Amino acid sequence: PVRYISNHSSGKQGHAIAGALAAMGAEVRLVSGPVTISDPSGVSVTRVETAREMLAAVEGLLPADAAIMVAAVADWRTETESDQKIKKEPGKGAPPLTMTENPDILRTIGHHEKRPKLVIGFAAETDDLIANATAKLSRKGADMIIANDVSTKTGIGGAQGVMGGDRNRVRIISHDGVEEWPELSKQETAERIARLVADRLTGKR
Repeated sequence: PVRYISNHSSGKQGHAIAGALAAMGAEVRLVSGPVTISDPSGVSVTRVETAREMLAAVEGLLPADAAIMVAAVADWRTETESDQKIKKEPGKGAPPLTMTENPDILRTIGHHEKRPKLVIGFAAETDDLIANATAKLSRKGADMIIANDVSTKTGIGGAQGVMGGDRNRVRIISHDGVEEWPELSKQETAERIARLVADRLTGKR
């Protein structure tokens, strides 16, 4: 209830994408982890706290025309959970933590029997950005991976700068190749992604 293992993420990019799609007239259902930002206008929001809750919520919203998987879900969780705060005990050191794998939500939806027509995932990488994102594209069953370089060399401030800040620089990885976008505000990035989704669903691209 107090100490936990998670990935650092503000939810800003995902919420901005949801809002941009709603502004274009789409019916948008957002599954959001714990964030401190406002819900986007015109969007139905389901709140979750764990990867397992997020997977159940996403599957419960199928079928859908498109799934855009932006959340930075932790790959691992502790195998057991405590109902009370785990306290330090003098002389005993850190408690043992046995880790287990969280569900892979993108891969599950990418290979789902109710798979949306368009499945887009995100990849946050610190090295070999294109190679890792390209491998993720086929492994996860996605149509597109939007890749973020979260290393300190980006100039946006590393993982916390990208995942907690207001700017982003992404590369669009698809079976058609790689498209590099300039550094933009997260709102501008969201609007470009929304147009890309609309074009893909209408066959314009």
